[in-house]
Amino acid sequence: MKVLVVGSGGREHTLVWKISQSPKVDKIYAAPGNAGLEQDAESVPIKANDIDGLLEFAKEKKIDLTIVGPEVPLVDGIADRFIAEGQRLFGFSELGARLEGSKVWAKGFMKKYGIPTGDFSVFYDSSMAMDFLENNSPPYVIKADGLAAGKGVIICHDGEQARVAVNKIMGKKDFGEAGNRIVIEEFLEGQEISIMAVFDGKDYRLFLPSQDHKRAYDGDKGPNTGGMGAYAPVPIYTEMLQERVIKEIIEPTFNGIKREGIKGAGLIYFGIINTVDGPKVLEYNCRFGDPETQVVLPLFKGDLFEVLFEATNGNLSSVNFQNSSGTAVCVVLASGGYPASYNKGYEIKGIDRAVEAGCIVFHAGTAMENDKIITSGGRVLGVTAVAPTLQESLKKAYKGVDMISFTDSFSRRDIAEKGV
Repeated sequence: MKVLVVGSGGREHTLVWKISQSPKVDKIYAAPGNAGLEQDAESVPIKANDIDGLLEFAKEKKIDLTIVGPEVPLVDGIADRFIAEGQRLFGFSELGARLEGSKVWAKGFMKKYGIPTGDFSVFYDSSMAMDFLENNSPPYVIKADGLAAGKGVIICHDGEQARVAVNKIMGKKDFGEAGNRIVIEEFLEGQEISIMAVFDGKDYRLFLPSQDHKRAYDGDKGPNTGGMGAYAPVPIYTEMLQERVIKEIIEPTFNGIKREGIKGAGLIYFGIINTVDGPKVLEYNCRFGDPETQVVLPLFKGDLFEVLFEATNGNLSSVNFQNSSGTAVCVVLASGGYPASYNKGYEIKGIDRAVEAGCIVFHAGTAMENDKIITSGGRVLGVTAVAPTLQESLKKAYKGVDMISFTDSFSRRDIAEKGV
């Protein structure tokens, strides 16, 4: 079989790494790929949002399965285009991708199907949003409606912060058209849990729960990022809590998807917070999480290619879907300045040493230049360690992190501490 993985980050490197272990796969292409995944796949210079170029390539190379990593092409309708042209693709249609592509639509979906979430109000006009802030009390969570690369959610602990956030999104248009509408919702307290589920149109399977670290700095300080690290499984996710999540959130979500007429196979990421009132949904994503994928897939014991291929056949029940009993920790090494502006082009040293120490190093923002691996993005590497206990994984991951260096690099030093 030939596989095309769309995207260039750590998530896509992890997908390539896992799929390459399938005896059914002969060839993997990655578009556009990065410097790390080239040992398992052939990089193709086609951007992830170039749907025409990707479709032409898939036809030319007779690709058996295309797997979409990032959200933008899904929201732009890549699945609809591929399937209309007879090409097999794992990923939700444009209609299904609205669960991530529009916070307003997603919150309406949750309300319609009785899925627990925070109270919210939707605003199309900044003056009405400002009036709402004047008449209510912080803290608030203010969200741009559309895609904002994981940076469109702003937590505001006082009114002035909230007014600045509304102006940033709706006035200054820092996130472009994604900020034409905003959601202001109540601030929920509790630990967050990420759950990823493969859906085949009628049935689903769950990967191990994980916990992401969104804020840039230790102690959950600083601005939101795409994610600075993750660990799995999550000790607070007890069997009792799992039963509630499945009954109150996961099954109503998939029943709602079917009732909305959303067709095809894809992955739903449930961003859940465990509050004193029980689990509630913070957000949906319509694709594999990043960096959650970097800890979840190393703990998955099945054949990922077979799972995703059979999901597109509506045949998940036929595959062996089994998670291991171990633990995994991923620590992201980022460029200084991220998630704001940062410099690129610095040589990265020490990756081989981290691998020799037993870590799996997933590349995100890397490129090759003069036979050297250099930085090319904000999140540069995800250093993942697998071990029987969370303490062992944590120690092993940071040992690998400390072996890698590049100018202005930084990482959080408290990944997985809540789990431990």
